[in-house]
Amino acid sequence: MSETPVVLLTSAMHPDGEAILAPLVRLITAPDARPETLRTWAAEADGIIVRAKLPDDIVDHAPRLKAMVRHGVGLDFIPVAAATARGIAVANLPGSNTNAVAEYVMSALMHLRRPLLRLDTQLRGEGWLAARASADSLSELSASTLGILGVGTIGRRVAAIARDGFGMKVLGTSRRKGSLPSGVEEVSLPDLFAGSDAIAVCCALTDETRGMVNRDLLGRMRPHAVLVNVSRGAVIDTSAIIDALRSKRIGGAALDVFDVQPLPPDDALFDCPNLLLTPHIAGITATSSRAMGVGSAEEMLRILRGEAPLNLVNPAYKSA
Repeated sequence: MSETPVVLLTSAMHPDGEAILAPLVRLITAPDARPETLRTWAAEADGIIVRAKLPDDIVDHAPRLKAMVRHGVGLDFIPVAAATARGIAVANLPGSNTNAVAEYVMSALMHLRRPLLRLDTQLRGEGWLAARASADSLSELSASTLGILGVGTIGRRVAAIARDGFGMKVLGTSRRKGSLPSGVEEVSLPDLFAGSDAIAVCCALTDETRGMVNRDLLGRMRPHAVLVNVSRGAVIDTSAIIDALRSKRIGGAALDVFDVQPLPPDDALFDCPNLLLTPHIAGITATSSRAMGVGSAEEMLRILRGEAPLNLVNPAYKSA
C-alpha cells in the first residue's frame, strides 16, 4: 500500500476490527445504508466492508475500488458479477457466525414450543395456578422431527444440535444430492414440509430459492408445525405465511429476515398470531461480531496489500 487507502464501512464494526485497520487505512463509516448514501461515500473508497446491501450499481460509483469484504457470509449484499467484471476482489467469512445462527434456530424453536416469557407474564398477572395449567398444552422438541431446508454449514450445525442435543429426528434437503451428513435423512422438498414438526430455513438466497417456500409448501405443513427463517426474507412468500398464521393453518413461526429491512412499523406481520419477530440478528452476538470484525479487517488488508484473501469468492476477478 504505497499511499493510505480509504476503506468504507457500510456501518460500524467491532472496535477490535477497526483497531486493526485504523493504523493502516483511512476509515470512513457511512452515516446510513441508503443506496444514494453508499454511492456517494464509495466514490473515494479503495475497499468496502459490507454489513448492508450495496446498490447493484455500486461499482459504477467507486472508480478506485479494489476490494469488497462481506462482514459475514451471505453474498446477496454484494454485486459479485459486476465486481468480477471490474477486477474487484470479493471475499467473505464462512463459519464466522455459524454457531450464533444455529443457536438462534434452537432458541426460536424453544420459544415457539415452550414460551417461558409468556408463562412468567401469566404467573405475575394471573397467578400460580393459571400459569401452571398453561404448561399442559406445551410440547417438547425431543422425539419430534426437524426439517432443514439447506443443509450447508449452518444447516449442518443445526442438525447436530437438534439430533445430538435434543434427540430430534432430522430431515434435510440440499442442492447437492447425496451430500447430507450422517444422521440427516434426505427427502424431497414437499416431503420435508409434510413430514416435519418444525422447519428451519437455512438456504442461501439464489434465483432458485427466491420464493421457494410458497403456498403449496406451507399448505403441506402439519397444523402444529412451526417454521424458523434465518435465510433471507425473499425465500418465503410473505403473503402466504401471513395467511397461514392468521388462519392458524400452521402452529407458528419465527422470522429474523424480511423482504424489506428495516421492517416497516405498519407491516402486516405485526398483526400475525404465534409469530416471533427479530431484527436480522440471528448471526449477531458479542462473540460473532468480534470474529466478523477482525476477520473482515484482516481480509481487507490482505487484498489491499496485493495478497490473496483466505476466502476469495471470485477468483476470476484477476483476469478481468
